[in-house]
Amino acid sequence: MTKIAILGANGRLGRVVARAFIDAGFDIRAVTRTGKMPAELKGATAVAGDALDRQSLIQATEGVDIIFNGLNPIYTDWGKCLPMAQNVMAACHANGALHLFPGTVYNYGSPMPAVITEDTPFHPTTEKGRIRCAMEDLFRREAEAGRVRTILLRAGDFFGGTGSGSWFDLIVAAKINKGTYTAPGPADLVHEWAYLPDFAVGFVALARNLDKLGFYEALNFPGHAVTDLQIKAAVEKAVGHQLKMAAMPWWVLRAGSPFVAMWREIVSMSYLRFQPHRLASTRLEGVIGEIPHTPLDRAVAEALEDVGIATVNGAAEAA
Repeated sequence: MTKIAILGANGRLGRVVARAFIDAGFDIRAVTRTGKMPAELKGATAVAGDALDRQSLIQATEGVDIIFNGLNPIYTDWGKCLPMAQNVMAACHANGALHLFPGTVYNYGSPMPAVITEDTPFHPTTEKGRIRCAMEDLFRREAEAGRVRTILLRAGDFFGGTGSGSWFDLIVAAKINKGTYTAPGPADLVHEWAYLPDFAVGFVALARNLDKLGFYEALNFPGHAVTDLQIKAAVEKAVGHQLKMAAMPWWVLRAGSPFVAMWREIVSMSYLRFQPHRLASTRLEGVIGEIPHTPLDRAVAEALEDVGIATVNGAAEAA
């Protein structure tokens, strides 16, 4: 049985990916700083490992075949990203493990390309974009040197899964119980979203089709390229009533950004909310077959339930 270590198993992405690999029959090791894991990961083995301590991470991943890198520091702590990535490379190399990594669209900078393919060049214009490019450069160098094989799957903004910390639960759905849908940007602007359960199944499919992949691969995951008007309609269908439309008060964040570090970091990435973009792939379907894609109405209903918002029929029955 293939053994896979999930780094960041307490995080939203790590939990969903771990669950998908458990359901697919993999032997899962959930690596967290404390050695404790969410109850929803029943069937996994909990192991303590600190991603900023190289030896600790090497020991925590000893004997695994695959390391899923779900490490994602909070926005104000991104100085840790590259040191963590270096330690993950060391752990993969020491244990002969393949590296699975979730990519972002930060690499492309502003102005955003309207359509992003696997061949679209990087043009980072923010510190976070430059950090992400540096990480991917590291992964490519390790692969080209024959030390660590990396398979990267790039996605847009996450929604779905338990926990907090996404634009969907923090902004979009924050006032739904009060009758309001909050749009982070222009309501008719196309934005790339990834429904996490679909994204997770995509990683499982890649792990099952490694014979079709090279030593370094960066693939796109086309999720839901939709507008806030479309998401709002899906939310209204799920909750059974119409909602008022409100705009995110960007002026408040901009005014306070010199004094509030998190607001400053959010404002630095605000262009993503004002420039249309979507992901396209010329290769993913050829590798894994049909790309996982839950219909928007059902995905939104399930995502609402995941964050504790009641739906009319329950997510399982949503159209």
